[in-house]
Amino acid sequence: MIIPKPPRGGASGESMKELHWDDLALMRRVQNGDLRAMDALVDKYRDAVYRFAYRLVRDHEQASDIVAEAFVRAYQGAKSFKGEARFTTWMYRIVTNAFLDARKRAASRATVSLDDQSRFGPEGTVLSLADRKPSPQLRAEGSERSQKLSEAINRLPEYQKAMIIMYHVEGLSYEEMADTLSLPIGTVKSRLNRARNSLRDMLQGEKMLFLAA
Repeated sequence: MIIPKPPRGGASGESMKELHWDDLALMRRVQNGDLRAMDALVDKYRDAVYRFAYRLVRDHEQASDIVAEAFVRAYQGAKSFKGEARFTTWMYRIVTNAFLDARKRAASRATVSLDDQSRFGPEGTVLSLADRKPSPQLRAEGSERSQKLSEAINRLPEYQKAMIIMYHVEGLSYEEMADTLSLPIGTVKSRLNRARNSLRDMLQGEKMLFLAA
């Protein structure tokens, strides 16, 4: 059963603007060397940044390392924040770069998977299980789908993997991804489509397993 994806973002336009201006004011203080303002931003966004990092590496220790490095980079590079994008978008860019740098240094690849409650359909659409108690057979099939999907995502280039997580898990819009990755929107769309096509090709042999969902 295909469940339409929820609207991206939950806050109203006005509240998002207020949040942006609050963050912008804090960042202006950080740019002037105010450590307390940086602490306020860390307290405000630590959990969200950690969730994003954990989605990328699926390891608590690695995620914590990436988050720590990302906030250090944010403080050291505070002058580069112009306020044109939301603070969270800017932080996602830093986390993504820290993740990619860590992957380059790593000797082995980490496993990245999506929630067991989500999977991809034939056209790359996120599908969700309906609110019901699945039978043991359905649970087994869901577990197998999740494993196959995880294995396929793990074989994607790191950059595409990050894009899949940003769009399908974190719910970033194309515009936000473009800001995060410093890419034109057209490039973001084409690369995301290539990642989806790669996943479809990898999962071609498991077509019946996914169609049975």
